[in-house]
Amino acid sequence: MRSIAFAAVLSVVTLIASSAGQASVGTVTGIVKDPAGSPVAGVRVEITATARGSAPLIRLSDARGAFAFDRVPTADYDVKATLAGFTPFTTRITVNAAKTTRLDIVLHTGGVAESVGVVAESAMDAKLAGGRGGSGGGRVQGQAGAYAMPAPMVPAYGDLRGPVYPGMPSRDFNTEAYDRIDDNPFRRVTQDPLSTFSIDVDTASYANVRRFLNSGSLPPRDAVRIEELVNYFRFDYARPANGAPFSVTTEIAACPWNPKHRLALIGLQAKPFETDAMPARNLVFLLDVSGSMMPPDKLPLIKTAMRMLVDTLTERDRIAIVVYAGASGLALPSTSGANKEKIHQAIAQLEAGGSTNGAAGITLAYQVAQDHFAKGGINRVILATDGDFNVGVTNQGDLTRLIEDKRATGIFLSVLGVGTGNVKDSTMEKLADRGNGNYAYLDSLHEARKVLVKEAGATLVTVAKDVKIQVEFNPEHVSAYRLIGYENRVLRNQDFNDDKKDAGEIGAGHTVTALYEVVPAGVEIATPSVDPLKYQRPAGGSVSAARDELMTVKLRYKAPDADESRLISLPVKNRTADLSANVGFAAAIAEFGMMLRQSEHRGSSSWQDAAALARRFRGADPDGYRAEFARLVELAQSLPRETEARR
Repeated sequence: MRSIAFAAVLSVVTLIASSAGQASVGTVTGIVKDPAGSPVAGVRVEITATARGSAPLIRLSDARGAFAFDRVPTADYDVKATLAGFTPFTTRITVNAAKTTRLDIVLHTGGVAESVGVVAESAMDAKLAGGRGGSGGGRVQGQAGAYAMPAPMVPAYGDLRGPVYPGMPSRDFNTEAYDRIDDNPFRRVTQDPLSTFSIDVDTASYANVRRFLNSGSLPPRDAVRIEELVNYFRFDYARPANGAPFSVTTEIAACPWNPKHRLALIGLQAKPFETDAMPARNLVFLLDVSGSMMPPDKLPLIKTAMRMLVDTLTERDRIAIVVYAGASGLALPSTSGANKEKIHQAIAQLEAGGSTNGAAGITLAYQVAQDHFAKGGINRVILATDGDFNVGVTNQGDLTRLIEDKRATGIFLSVLGVGTGNVKDSTMEKLADRGNGNYAYLDSLHEARKVLVKEAGATLVTVAKDVKIQVEFNPEHVSAYRLIGYENRVLRNQDFNDDKKDAGEIGAGHTVTALYEVVPAGVEIATPSVDPLKYQRPAGGSVSAARDELMTVKLRYKAPDADESRLISLPVKNRTADLSANVGFAAAIAEFGMMLRQSEHRGSSSWQDAAALARRFRGADPDGYRAEFARLVELAQSLPRETEARR
């Protein structure tokens, strides 16, 4: 009898304790929007108890801008909402028992973020608000775009199981594609005195590497293109003079990872972009709206980035939007930049769903661009996609031939890659290369703003096209050399003088940097060799060249509207200097890239040395990109090789 009574009392106590526990928690929900009223995805929302030393609770806003915190203990909380490219938002809220606190936020790209309302509702009120388009009282399972993530970053591969959005491939099936890269070998000057390559101003590889590292994994080795890591950064080269489209700088210094070798730097600085001199822009955005583009880091990111660009357009500019999925269509006819309301409305109505017919979309986009061609202006198709061309003409040869035909009309193609899990890096790089445009990867809204707004001149305004570099090494002072990076930009030596051979473009304000690792004469290095020739005689060299020149750098380029190239030739003296700020920081990036690639040529390179060089030669860093690089090196060092992302 006593046991029954005790059990009854225990049940009552347990019920009271349970009720008290339920009554001491509440819910926080809200929506993040931009000033135009459109949802902002991927915003990190933190709430931290004001009077406690506990860790913050963190959520990311979903594709609708919504976030939700369940079972939050009653207390006062400090709230912080952040997303690169926007002004951070802070406020304080009170979580009441059995109530839902609604917090709607407006983020600005400048000035101060604002809260548009903090309201405490009962649990029933919160459910009703959710039915009227609010975020509801917590996670909503099974609905596209309605989820809350408990971590501050997008999970690494394999952390999410099964499709997260309709039409999105399972994270268990990573279909990202990268072309194989084999490091450039050392070449003996007696056998190969010439090195010829096309410049490259793409930056996609650096942003993509950053995405992998921030997600807790090392990137696949073939995702690391060292020249794109180096050219993500601006260097302090002399400005061009006498009307030239770019200047040429050369430096020779000791090689940090092999003291017996030297580094030869070749730097190009394009003439700067003057904002008030921006030519008329005829832009056609070609947007992938297939089902795989639903996640916040894909179409929602692109939409927000486009709104930023729209705010910079003038009445002289025109913008159109072509979408492609199961079929292609014109979401926005070519519209004057003065009609911003119409453009913003068209962007807001974009939705993802369906399969991908990229080739049909490209054809329509070029037709729209041609119909509104701006003579003497910028005529560009901007393709934004995760690269998953899976319906229609998917053969890369056919796609690249289509792009080559269209570039001859003066309409260039740039590519913006987004997302994770099915990035077709190799396809996107080839399309941009053949389209005389740039390839950038957008791993954040901050990167999108950098590409489309802050560096719009370098991205859109071409000052020279088909830029090639050819270096002749002097065997009197050099026994062997190796071009660091640019593996998929190497040209045949005879291509240098062939004006029909396509090469890279350089935009206003761009810097281009190339590094050679040079083996001085007399220093032994193991390289494959051929037997001595029986019938050939070595060509005689000039006495003056043998005396004091290490190499000669030649460049060919065309004016943006020209078909005939111009030649620049620059001898480089055999003089070695201490590491300068330019060579030092470029060497840090090269070491980082070789470590990521586990290159056989990395010598004594280490994460510690790369980070130390980056900090030592950081120099002027107004945007914080160089400081971020040093942190990425340290992050890579902390990740074991087993975390290398699956291809």
